[in-house]
Amino acid sequence: MSNRAVLEVIALDAEDAVAAQSGGADRLELITDMAADGLTPSRETFGRIRAAVDIRLRVMLRLADGFAAGDIDALVEAARGMRAEGADEFVLGFLDPDGSPDLVAVERVVAEIEGCPWTFHRAIDRAADRDAARKQLAELPGLDTYLTAGSADGVDAGLPTLLAEAAASERSEPGYGARLLVGGGLRLEHVPELRAAGITGFHIGGAARPGGWSKPVEAAAVREWRGLLDA
Repeated sequence: MSNRAVLEVIALDAEDAVAAQSGGADRLELITDMAADGLTPSRETFGRIRAAVDIRLRVMLRLADGFAAGDIDALVEAARGMRAEGADEFVLGFLDPDGSPDLVAVERVVAEIEGCPWTFHRAIDRAADRDAARKQLAELPGLDTYLTAGSADGVDAGLPTLLAEAAASERSEPGYGARLLVGGGLRLEHVPELRAAGITGFHIGGAARPGGWSKPVEAAAVREWRGLLDA
């Protein structure tokens, strides 16, 4: 795994995508409806973004707010539609009511995306037992990333957990092979400590939009992150 930091930016549309790419993003997370913490975008939106940029795109597979899978057949259908549109990287993650991974839902969706790389998103920050969850998920094909703040309350609260998990990854402990992609209340001042710990994945949403979520991604804001990550 390269030590160069990966910068992933949330994009809602092609305008966001173009700005993020020009600012130096390596990859985009494609969503709609940030008020619900990000749901699956339309196939048309994916197509417009794919035509506008040539960086990697990870498409959210999530149909309702919260971390329950809901209608698994509908999730599978959404995944099938995105694959048909050309999507080849995904973001997903579902929990049972007891806070353990919903393996039935995750395994069905993963079977539909046929070995495509995917991120288990911030559901990990709401898992009853993070370590147990990682070990349960570790052998699923395509899982290469955990999007996490280390805590449901964001990076400020989760920093000790992130540093401990980075150390577990360095030691090649079982369940810690996937890249840590830090996001959720992530600020520029967190970066030096996270980089020093060997963390190579950074995910920004609001930080790429100085004008707020009603305004588009700004290339200059992304460029500031890129510059710090490459320093």
